[in-house]
Amino acid sequence: MDGLPKSDLLRFVERVFELAEQVINRYSSKHSKRRFTRTQHVVLLCLKVKKTTTYRDLVDELIEMPRIRNALDLDSIPAPSTLCKAFDRLEMAVWRVLLNVSLADLPLNGVTGIDASGFERAHASTHYTKRTNLTIQQLKTTLLVDTATNAVLDIHVTTTRKHDTQIAPQVVKRNAGSIAVLTGDKGYDDQKLRRLARDHEICPLIKHRELTPLSKAWNARLDSDLYHRRNMNETVNATIKQKFGAFVRSRRWWKQFRELVIKCVVHNLERDLAISHEGGECS
Repeated sequence: MDGLPKSDLLRFVERVFELAEQVINRYSSKHSKRRFTRTQHVVLLCLKVKKTTTYRDLVDELIEMPRIRNALDLDSIPAPSTLCKAFDRLEMAVWRVLLNVSLADLPLNGVTGIDASGFERAHASTHYTKRTNLTIQQLKTTLLVDTATNAVLDIHVTTTRKHDTQIAPQVVKRNAGSIAVLTGDKGYDDQKLRRLARDHEICPLIKHRELTPLSKAWNARLDSDLYHRRNMNETVNATIKQKFGAFVRSRRWWKQFRELVIKCVVHNLERDLAISHEGGECS
């Protein structure tokens, strides 16, 4: 078995393990039972999202994955409830840090796009959705995407119907150092957002709503080559939904938010591995 080449799955597990070891404490506290490390939990939770499976099925598959277990230094296999509790305990800050470090080796160019999409909340249980009177059955998910690598730089999730122009400033402020050009469709047409971008030395390429001849003239002056890279946002949204599901399994909103961040982490790591395999060229 040692003579076999590494599979994409094994390389993915090794990459997540390597990054998680850099930024996450091995144990949650000095009173931890220390049977499994937080790093092992993080990798297994990412693996669950990558394989779009359940805790029980993932544990069952691990029995037949000796190379994956060896890569994680797993002497035993955690129970499904152990992974479920680990997901509850790992704070959003951990996943945010992991999202940031997943970008470390990617050749980002600063040309970014911002766009929103929806993820279904009703997949796990229709009965639960009706019983809790959920009026908004989709999570509004805004992604800031690097158009050179199709990597997700940041994610904003809300259960409300907040307008794009209210969400974008938060995303821009958090990532000002990584943005040189910000592209967006007419939903982000807001003078305050444009001023904020320029204050941070960011070039805003955002289409105007064509309400006046002046607005049409501004749109005609947009750099079309740069602006049309905004389409990469739609590509990334579609890729994440196709690979990892256009829904969230968790029932509580804070767990749904974490689940979406993990999807972005897994997407970035897959892009990292794909670009590394191609010798640094982006497809």
